[in-house]
Amino acid sequence: MPIKKNQLVQILAERMQASKKQSLEWLDAFTDEITKALRKGEKINITGFGIFKVSDRKAREGVNPRTGEKIQIKASKKPKFTAGKLLKEAVK
Repeated sequence: MPIKKNQLVQILAERMQASKKQSLEWLDAFTDEITKALRKGEKINITGFGIFKVSDRKAREGVNPRTGEKIQIKASKKPKFTAGKLLKEAVK
């Protein structure tokens, strides 16, 4: 079962001995800054945890599963996260 945002805020509040409001502000600021950096095409490297970056997806040909018709899929950008060594080892 996934941990939802409000649950994560509660966990952070307890760990940091802060209010839920402060924890929510910190979490929102963290995600906002990552989003801003990715919009600019920057890469965020949190040593040991992982790397957030934007990947370019090339245009490609796909198939409509309903009709079997071939379609062109446009090139796009997508956010990507690559886990760092310490994170990988922690979840083994």
